[in-house]
Amino acid sequence: MTARPAIGIVGLGTMGLGIAQVYAQAGFPVIATDAHQPARDSALARLGDTLQSRVTAGRLTEADRDATLARLTVAGDLAELAPCQLIIEAIVEKLEAKQALFAALEPLIAPDAILATNTSSLPIHAIADGLKHPDRTLALHFFNPPPAMKLVELAPHAGTSPTTIARAQQWTEAAGKTVILCPDRPGFIVNRCARPYYGEALALLSEGRSAAEIDAAMTAAGYKLGPFALIDLIGADINLAATEGMHAAMRQHPRYLPFPALKAQVASGNLGRKTGKGFVFLDPPASPPADAAAIALRIEATLVNEAHWLLAEGGTTPEGIDTAMRLGLNFPRGPFEALAKYGRPAILAELARLRAVAPDALKPRYDPAPGLETK
Repeated sequence: MTARPAIGIVGLGTMGLGIAQVYAQAGFPVIATDAHQPARDSALARLGDTLQSRVTAGRLTEADRDATLARLTVAGDLAELAPCQLIIEAIVEKLEAKQALFAALEPLIAPDAILATNTSSLPIHAIADGLKHPDRTLALHFFNPPPAMKLVELAPHAGTSPTTIARAQQWTEAAGKTVILCPDRPGFIVNRCARPYYGEALALLSEGRSAAEIDAAMTAAGYKLGPFALIDLIGADINLAATEGMHAAMRQHPRYLPFPALKAQVASGNLGRKTGKGFVFLDPPASPPADAAAIALRIEATLVNEAHWLLAEGGTTPEGIDTAMRLGLNFPRGPFEALAKYGRPAILAELARLRAVAPDALKPRYDPAPGLETK
């Protein structure tokens, strides 16, 4: 196995070019392409501008900038990716498009070359369906912006070979990333386990609490951004789409309910930072309310519970979940670390309290996961 095999990238938008930068800066030769010629034609200039800003800030030398640019080759078509040992797609988030791309790539590349998807929502087994070598397919889910975010979620499907997993992990760790193994389940780890952070905040909002005081309670508990500030950063429309996707994938379970307040926020057009107004964006921060600790316990209890539901489904570990949540969302602690902070009896008591006062349709939100209840 070569130390620095060629890496292929398909899709030269923000994510694809960012992933190309990650590997090129780490010394990997990168061959990248895009179906749209303007994206191909501008790729080197866009990467050059990004790297130059790092040079200007003193975070990169001119020699490293030039070496990184020299490692990126922009290809005119897929056939030029034939030498690559790992190809990562970062194209439109549509199952049929990803299936068609991998079917086109498969006869062009070596039998042991890895096909990786950067999907954040589609099932990996479905993307691999129909391939002659589905065992060399997996997800490498980078977070935006890829050069800055340390976490990569690696999600194999049931038929992915151990060799494929090991090689993809080795090369991505060599590019400076923390790789966490995830199950082929909706939302992987971060997008799945983050839902209660937003959802329980929205439940509190529906009960008459203000977004500002909920955020203040969570920042007082050590979170850099409260749930509504985080929604404003991501975009309320993006958050709603992720929530609705999870709600559908998990058979409309109320743990993933898209709350009316989030839908109304999207309908208003006040999506957060990108539109200049959101739930709390540009408002002065509030002081933590008197019951800030109770608000934090409520939200963290649901985070703990969701993590246990995911753990019970297999394919990950408590340590992996905690690391993913800290790195993927900049949380001060993962859900299992929160469990250690509060203690199991306090978490179970809070879930029981919430279930008792919730409307009948929402009571299942607070059913404790088997692993949480039985230990």
